Order: sequence, then structure tokens, then C-alpha cells
Amino acid sequence: MTTEELIRVLAADRVVGPSIDHSFLAALLFSTGLVVLIFFTTIGFREDIVWALGTVRFLFKLMIVLPVAVLAIGGTFRNMTPVSPPGWLEWLLLVPAVMLALGVLAELMAVPSSQWLTKAIGSNSVNCMTIIPTLGAGPLTMLIVALRRAAPSNAGLSGALAGLAAGGIAATFYATNCFDDSPLFVITWYPLGMGILVLAGYVAGLRYLRW
Repeated sequence: MTTEELIRVLAADRVVGPSIDHSFLAALLFSTGLVVLIFFTTIGFREDIVWALGTVRFLFKLMIVLPVAVLAIGGTFRNMTPVSPPGWLEWLLLVPAVMLALGVLAELMAVPSSQWLTKAIGSNSVNCMTIIPTLGAGPLTMLIVALRRAAPSNAGLSGALAGLAAGGIAATFYATNCFDDSPLFVITWYPLGMGILVLAGYVAGLRYLRW
């Protein structure tokens, strides 16, 4: 076989499809759109959303969950190829964690100790533990499907990051419905709700993303 013949055979065998980047972006946009549809048709904003937007605690809550979603999406994107760059982006996830810890410390100093447990338990714990995993199930599934085309080097990590991204997206929307704005509530229940998706993503990564 001549060189020209080999080139013609390789060209004919080449399958052209959507790039990995485009598949990931499509999965992210479509799944987020699905969350928006489900959220506004079945859950919706809290009744006092306009007033809440003027309060420090509500805005602080959004400042925690939204960066988690953005950073986890970036981390998932960076780790979806066989040769992943250094994971400095994942370390930035410590920033919202530290911010939340400082918020909790400020709350403990400002609120009498007799109210700590009440604020930590809140009134929406069941909703938090169910709505966040439910809203995030779609994005997690679609991200895992997109990652299967990418062959990530660390299947468990990529799956867990996809779960955290899905959890961050779901938590951001849920935060606009939740009436519990106390940092004590956020640090108690939001990580648990999102953790369900992280664990599911980790298991799914080991099961479906290994190569």
C-alpha cells in the first residue's frame, strides 16, 4: 500500500462528530435549562424574594453556592481529558468553604448560644435534602454522559466534580426558594444535599468513566 492509498483509507475511516468541548457545553446548557424548567414550574422563588435580595444573609448564601457551581464546572471541564492540567482550579473551591466558615463564626458571635441549634436545624432541612439532589440528578446524568466521550484520567475525581457541579447548580436555584438564610443552616444541610450528588457522581465515574 502506498502512502497516498494509506492517507485515503484513513480519511475515509475518519468519523466526524461533535467535539468533546461542544458535547460538554451542550450537556451543561441543556441540563441547566432542565433545572430552570423544573424549578419555575414546580418550586419557584420564595414569596419575599424582593425583600431577601436586600439582606446580607441571603446574598451571602448565594455568594457561597454560586461560586461552588462555577468552580466545580470548571474543574470538571479541566479534568475530562486523559492528560489533565494541574488542578489549581479545584483548590479555589476552598474559598467559598472558608467564607462559609467565617460566616458561621460571625453568626456564633452575634447570636445567643440558645439559638444556635434552632438556626442550624431551620425549617427547610427536609426540602434541602430532597430538592437539591432531585434538581441535580438531571445535570449529573448529562455531564456523566458527556464525560464518557472524553476519557478522563481520574474517573472517580471527574465523576465527583460532575456531582459537585450538578449540586452547585441545584443549590443555587434552591437557595432562592429556601427561607433559611442562616450560615449555620447552610453549613449543616447544603453540603449534605450536595454530597449526595458528589457521592453519586463518584460512583458513576468509577462505573462508567474508566477506560
